[in-house]
Amino acid sequence: MQFNPAERQLFKAVTVLFTLMLLFVAGCNDGDKEHQLVMKILHINDVHSNLEASDVDLSFEGVETACQVGGMAKIASKISELKEETDNCLILHAGDAVQGTLFYTLFQGKADVDVMNAIGFDAMAIGNHEFDDGDAWLAGFIRSLTCPVLSANIEVPSGNVLYDLYEPYIIKKVDGKQVGIIGLTIAGKTRNSSHPSDKIVFEDEVEATQDAVDELTAQGVKKIILLSHYGYENVLALAGQVSDIDVIVDGDSHTLLGDFSAYDLDASGDYPTMTTNADGEKVAVVQAWEYSKALGELDVTFDGDVLESCTGTPHMILGDTFTRKGDDGEKYTLKEDEFTAVQALVDADARLDIVSDDKEVAAIIAGYAEKVDGLGETVIGTAGEDLLHNRVPGHAYNGVTLDFGSRIAPVVAKAFYEMDSNADVCIQNGGGVRISVYQGDIIYDTAYTLLPFSNTLFEISMYGSEIKSVLEDAVENIARGGGTGSFPYCYALKYDVDATRAYGSRIINIEFKDRQTGKWSDLDERRMYVVVTNNYTAGGKDGYATFASVQEERGEGTNTYLDDALSFVNYVKQLTGKGETLTALPDEDHCIKSYTTTADQDDDL
Repeated sequence: MQFNPAERQLFKAVTVLFTLMLLFVAGCNDGDKEHQLVMKILHINDVHSNLEASDVDLSFEGVETACQVGGMAKIASKISELKEETDNCLILHAGDAVQGTLFYTLFQGKADVDVMNAIGFDAMAIGNHEFDDGDAWLAGFIRSLTCPVLSANIEVPSGNVLYDLYEPYIIKKVDGKQVGIIGLTIAGKTRNSSHPSDKIVFEDEVEATQDAVDELTAQGVKKIILLSHYGYENVLALAGQVSDIDVIVDGDSHTLLGDFSAYDLDASGDYPTMTTNADGEKVAVVQAWEYSKALGELDVTFDGDVLESCTGTPHMILGDTFTRKGDDGEKYTLKEDEFTAVQALVDADARLDIVSDDKEVAAIIAGYAEKVDGLGETVIGTAGEDLLHNRVPGHAYNGVTLDFGSRIAPVVAKAFYEMDSNADVCIQNGGGVRISVYQGDIIYDTAYTLLPFSNTLFEISMYGSEIKSVLEDAVENIARGGGTGSFPYCYALKYDVDATRAYGSRIINIEFKDRQTGKWSDLDERRMYVVVTNNYTAGGKDGYATFASVQEERGEGTNTYLDDALSFVNYVKQLTGKGETLTALPDEDHCIKSYTTTADQDDDL
C-alpha cells in the first residue's frame, strides 16, 4: 500500500498513539497483577491422633462399599501434590491434633508431632483437646512442633509454663505481600471440659478476634485469615461481628462441607461457605471434616486487601482397596470390572482422590504402629469378679440370663461418668456393650472388644422430665421390635421398669445420686441435668428419640470427642493406680431396681 506524505504522517501518529495505548494498558495490567494476590490454602482439623486410615462406608451408584479413608501419610502425599501447583501456598491445622487413639495413649503426642513436622505446617490453632493433659503437656507439645501455634483469646500469666510459647497471630509473606493469620480457641468447652489450670484465662472469642484484627490492620496488614477451633455454626455467627477478616479456616465441630450426597454422606454446607464480615465484605468459611479423612483446598484471590473470589475442593482421601458384601453376606474385595467401575467414578469427581502414601510420613507412622499393635496384650488392670453381660433383665443374651440385667454395662456407664466431670448422670445403651468381662487381667483388647464402635462421649443438658422420656423411648424401642440393644443402663440413676405398662408409664420411681454428697433423692422433673451418653444414641439412634429432639429444640448437645473405649481404659487405669479392681456396682447403685415383663425374649448375636 502506498501513502502520500500527509497520509504517512497521519499513519505514524496513529501508530505512536496506538503503541502508547498498548503500553498504558500493559502498565495497568502489570499494576493489577501487582495489586492482586492469588494463593492456595491447604488445611485439616480435628485429627485426634488418627494417623492411620479410617473405615468408612460410601455408596457408589447405590451400592454400599467399604473404603479406607484418609490417614496422615496420604494427606501428606496430597499436600505435596497440590503444593506443586503454586509457590503461594499455606498449610494450616485448625486444632485438636491429639487425643483419641492408641497413638496418643501410648506416645502422648510424640507420634503426632513427628508426622506434623514432616509435613511442614505453617501454623496451628490451639484446640480444646490440646489442654486435656494440662498446661505442662501442652507446653512440651508446642516446643516440639516446628510450626507456630496460635490463639488470640488465651491469656496466661508470666510465670505459667505456657508463657511466650504461642502467639495471638503471625504475619506471613506470600508472593511478597503480608497475610495475617489469627488463632482462636473455643473458650467454654476448653474451660469446662478439658484440663487447663485455673491460671489460664479464656477471653470472649469475638472480642479477642476483633482485637487481633485491629492490631494487624494498625500494622498495615489487611489480608486476614482466622485459623479457628471454634465450630462451624459459631464462626458463621462470628464472621458478621468482626471487621476486616477474609477467610476462616475452622475446626472443632468436625464438619463435612461440600456435596457428598451421591456417596450417602450428609454435609452441613457448601465448600467454601460464603458469608460477610461486619464491613459487608465477602468471607470464605471452610472446614475439612475429621480424623485425617479429608484435606481442604481453598484457592483465593485478593484484589488489594479485599477478597475478590475463591473456589475450593474438599478432597476425600481414599486408599485403593474397596470391599462389599456378597449375596451370601460375606465380604469380598472388589476386582476387575467392579473395581474399574468404582475407580472411574472416583476419577470423575475432583472431591474423591485415590492417593498413595507419602513414604517418609508412612515410615514414621509404621514405626509407631508396630508398637501400637503390640499394645493389645498389655495389662491395664484387673477384674475382681465376673462381670456378665445381657441386654435385658430376665432375657437370655449369648446364653446369659440375669434377673437385673447386665453387670458390666452399668460399670461402663460409671466409667464414662467418672471420666466426664461435667456429667450428673450417664445413660448407655445395652447394645453398645458387646461382651462380658471375666475375673482376671484386663488388657487393651478387652476394652476395644467391649466397646468396638469408636463412639465418643456426648453431653446433653436435659430436664428430669426429658430424662424420663429418654428411658421410656429406649424401652419402647424394644416393645416395637427395634431390638433389645436399646435397653438403658445408667450410672447415678436408678428406677423400676414395668414393661407390661403403656409407653410413658413404664419407667417409675426414678432416683438420682448427687455427685457431691453421694446421696440418692427423687429425680426432679423440673431440674436441668447434664447427661453423658455416646454419640450414637445422642443422635437419636436405637430409639433414643428424645436425645435428638432436645438438641433440635434447644441446641443442648456437646460432643466431647473423647473415645468411649479409651475412656474405659483410663477409668480402669485410674482404679489400678489406687490399688482397686473392676467390680460390679453395689446393689444400691445398680440402675435397675426391679424389672417386670410378661414375655421371654432371647437376643443372641
